[in-house]
Amino acid sequence: MATESPATRRVQVAEHPRLLKLKEMFNSKFGSIPKFYVRAPGRVNIIGEHIDYCGYSVLPMAVEQDVLIAVEPVKTYALQLANTNPLYPDFSTSANNVQIDKTKPLWHNYFLCGLKGIQEHFGLSNLTGMNCLVDGNIPPSSGLSSSSALVCCAGLVTLTVLGRSLSKVELAEICAKSERYIGTEGGGMDQSISFLAEEGTAKLIEFSPLRATDVKLPSGAVFVIANSCVEMNKAATSHFNIRVMECRLAAKLLAKYKSLQWDKVLRLEEVQAKLGISPEEMLSVTEDALHPEPYNPEEICRCLGISLEELRTQILSPNTQDGIILHIPQCCDEIFMSAHLQTLSAGKACVQRGCASAPV
Repeated sequence: MATESPATRRVQVAEHPRLLKLKEMFNSKFGSIPKFYVRAPGRVNIIGEHIDYCGYSVLPMAVEQDVLIAVEPVKTYALQLANTNPLYPDFSTSANNVQIDKTKPLWHNYFLCGLKGIQEHFGLSNLTGMNCLVDGNIPPSSGLSSSSALVCCAGLVTLTVLGRSLSKVELAEICAKSERYIGTEGGGMDQSISFLAEEGTAKLIEFSPLRATDVKLPSGAVFVIANSCVEMNKAATSHFNIRVMECRLAAKLLAKYKSLQWDKVLRLEEVQAKLGISPEEMLSVTEDALHPEPYNPEEICRCLGISLEELRTQILSPNTQDGIILHIPQCCDEIFMSAHLQTLSAGKACVQRGCASAPV
């Protein structure tokens, strides 16, 4: 399944109220009708929160809520984006001059991430223009991956307009990388489950290489997702990237403590793999190597033997370069405990292909 291209099927728009409404709005906006529609779902993560960017496996599943885009290729280079939500203003640009401003995580920049990822993958300089109307029913900034679903949807839109073909795994890897254009240092879970999800099952997502395995859940299980209505745009603040940087620096500090080539290390899982020990044993290494109090940048520089400028420009992300205190030991405890729980809950004994039942 993972090596296949995303599925396509013909539908009678009149039989689907949401598609029919989107078609009518598209016609009102652009004076024409869409040539095709693309859908990408959001996700909820069951086990392994925030450990994908450390290299560890995660256990998410797709939800019914999604991003849906109506598309019409045009013969010019104009890219016109509109949204059914009036809070998100229209945007237009040249498809051959895609600029993504990391300082302004506006909705259309997520679309541009997906488009640019496909453009760069194929090394294209000239792209066909298109009219796109976006409709999403994933609560925004709620932790259900509305932004990643838009990136994935845009990548698939661009691929379809170009008449090219990629596997689901290739698309997931491209979209995971391209979302970083907006400044978020994610790990790839959101994009992977958006493309690799199958109805009725959760997925054990593993990395390097990316692969997905169906996970059997209790018969008749129902997952209730409660929306707190508190929004957190992960690209608009440094909160998300601070945790990523804490994990990255923890990997480097632990690698140096164990006389590994720390400057080549980015993820905690790499350190664990090189040491050949379990997540539980990594906790012990952390206790030996790191003090429980938070670290400031100057202390990290002393530990690694680098300058503050090298830390800022070679390791930290742009929005974590100034005035941060890093809770590295606490971060390690949470990551390794989560990785240990993931190992116990999604081990070989409970992984079985094609037999899960989990209404969402």
